[in-house]
Amino acid sequence: MEYLAAFLDIVLHLDKHLAVLVEQYGVWVYAILFLIIFSETGLVVMPFLPGDSLLFVAGGLAALGGMDIGILVGTLIAAAALGNMVNYQVGRYIGPRVFQWQNSRIFNKGALLKTQAFYERHGGKTLVISRFLPLLRTFAPFVAGVGAMNYLRFLAFNFLGAIAWVVSLTLAGYFFANLPWVKANLSLVIVGIIVVSLVPVAIGWWHERKANKMKRPA
Repeated sequence: MEYLAAFLDIVLHLDKHLAVLVEQYGVWVYAILFLIIFSETGLVVMPFLPGDSLLFVAGGLAALGGMDIGILVGTLIAAAALGNMVNYQVGRYIGPRVFQWQNSRIFNKGALLKTQAFYERHGGKTLVISRFLPLLRTFAPFVAGVGAMNYLRFLAFNFLGAIAWVVSLTLAGYFFANLPWVKANLSLVIVGIIVVSLVPVAIGWWHERKANKMKRPA
């Protein structure tokens, strides 16, 4: 419970924690943010790391002069793109046998199967759409690798998704995070970002559950 409480405190008060990192580490904060985004997108066992909210808050701090917005955006795009590239290669190496793995604390098999179904419906566009969907964002390049998606096609969708995700959320933070109302209620805004990003996942789960009920014999 202590670890969960600490994690929630970091997520809900990203502005304060990130501001401390900027103050303590200076330019090294770019490397720290790179590692966080790289890990969230590149390591299948790290989907719980903050992504959307971190980009928003980082953009807000850049607007205050804590970081250079150009360097920040470039660093985060590189982290998101390279993370997916590593994730793809891991999926390519492991192959279809991953679907035989059992669910565990570090492996979410349910998220993997949902991402596979999403990928089968949307193909390469999954790599762009999933950037804005927690859990699916982490598993999408992995599933593309398992399915041996053409690498050049993967790279095109990968960079397109990375640019769209990082630029939209970071600039949203840059222009809006320091507005008086947003700044006074930033914890609620962060919760709102998390909830909104989870809505499509919840809708997909509901439709899947409804479809499964209809398939069951009366």
